[in-house]
Amino acid sequence: MKLQGLYLALPLLFGSSAYLGDTEQEALEFGREQCQLFYDQELQALWDRLSEDMRTALGGSVEGLGRTHAALVSQVGEETELVSEKVLELPGGWAYKRQAHFSKLDDPLEFLWQFDQDRTILAFLLTPVAKEAESRFLDYRTKTELRLPFDEPWHVFWGGRTLDENYHTAYPDQRFAYDLLIFRDGKTHAGEGKRNEDYYCFGKPLVSPGKGVVVSSAKDVKDNVPGRMNANQALGNHVIIDHENGEFSFLAHFKQGSLLVETGDRVEAGTPLGLAGNSGNTSEPHLHYHLQNTPTFNDGEGLPSQFLNYLSDGKLVRRGEPSKGQVLEHAGPAPGR
Repeated sequence: MKLQGLYLALPLLFGSSAYLGDTEQEALEFGREQCQLFYDQELQALWDRLSEDMRTALGGSVEGLGRTHAALVSQVGEETELVSEKVLELPGGWAYKRQAHFSKLDDPLEFLWQFDQDRTILAFLLTPVAKEAESRFLDYRTKTELRLPFDEPWHVFWGGRTLDENYHTAYPDQRFAYDLLIFRDGKTHAGEGKRNEDYYCFGKPLVSPGKGVVVSSAKDVKDNVPGRMNANQALGNHVIIDHENGEFSFLAHFKQGSLLVETGDRVEAGTPLGLAGNSGNTSEPHLHYHLQNTPTFNDGEGLPSQFLNYLSDGKLVRRGEPSKGQVLEHAGPAPGR
């Protein structure tokens, strides 16, 4: 079933500075409070805490929130049993995730609330509980000799094989995908982060992770204003590379007009591709990367990406799969190459 909800900001990243406020327990209690206000139909109290983007999406009045509330309750009923709850600390705030049973459904649902350091609610969503997608490739060994698609240190924001590490794992084609960006002093940007140029990874050079042929590319998609997203052109400016062995690299969200390659070009590992940007279905500048077994977005199966010869938190890795929280840096060609 498709539930009605309002999910405006979390599919990829937060766009705010490092979070310096609530403790985990305080964030947990705040999330519980928002759920209770929703259940008790205390809609004005919720409305007062919504971001301006949320209010606009709801039609600019508390009545719009009321219609969303009524639609959700009519579909799911009342909460009958709490299954689990937790909070995730991310740059800019917290996400509170509550799994529970509801009176009109057999299977549990997840209620997610996202809020920033000022306790402004940026998003809420009630959905079926996400599960890690089944995969035939859990033991797969990457055929392409992959290198990191950048040289200087980048941070793994989403990456790994579990939902807690990587929200992409719920999607078969992106089962092993990565979202990568640059942190400095716990922040992804300077200042208030209202401009793309404030973000440390915006405009940074990106290179081909391996040799092959470019089979799809786009260069003219406009970069988003941070916090806004373009779901209609999910990849934004992008490059898809056929490694000519059944593996295809997807690199997304390049800066508008920065691509240095086009469809039909042959590339080698390290060939400059363009600059990191904020185009497509993204809330702040970053690089999305994943490997899959077809050249078509949303139509294929994800493959593990085992990169060669890189530094992870300063330690040399000859071959490995990065995971959430690691800082990665290209270490140069392997000995003997």
